[in-house]
Amino acid sequence: MSARLFAFLVACLCCGAVAAENSAVHAGVVQAELNPSKCAVHFTLGAFLHTVHGTFNVNAGTIRFDQSSDHLTGEISVDVKSGQTGNADRDRQMHENVLESNRFPEAVFVLNHIHGSLALEGESHVEVRGVLRIHGAEHELTVPATIAVRRDVVTATADFTVPYVAWGMKDPSNMLLRVDKTVSIHVELNGAVKAAL
Repeated sequence: MSARLFAFLVACLCCGAVAAENSAVHAGVVQAELNPSKCAVHFTLGAFLHTVHGTFNVNAGTIRFDQSSDHLTGEISVDVKSGQTGNADRDRQMHENVLESNRFPEAVFVLNHIHGSLALEGESHVEVRGVLRIHGAEHELTVPATIAVRRDVVTATADFTVPYVAWGMKDPSNMLLRVDKTVSIHVELNGAVKAAL
């Protein structure tokens, strides 16, 4: 075998291996690990003559997407005890009387389904379904989400409403203050994309 022919065969084998690897990435399971420092959960609660804004921190999260079946799974954990509105007295009452965060320090959204087409590059508008575990109970939830993939970074935003009183949490209203019985949630997520093994 000539040196030129041998070099050509080696080059073909290398190109084939790279193509196979790329094909596996594009046809297999993609996983995203959230970066908690770049994630946040914002909430807005309407009240008489006033609107309360606050945030929660994200503990961790992993999302897995099977491209062959459009199957989405994963968990996103939120630190309930990190909730704050910028007012110490209000925050204390929120944690003690409404969230009971010493008893229920974590909220977890368990993803189990996606409706819509999720592109592996660019922006997608989908609906994510799952179960929200909060305040000692589980609630089915469908969340409209915008997901953007840029090379190895994925970002997502979502907006939904939580009927916290109907879900068993205390209504903080009193004779002097009336607040809404639902709270608006805005989620911002950021993570690193990798091909799952």
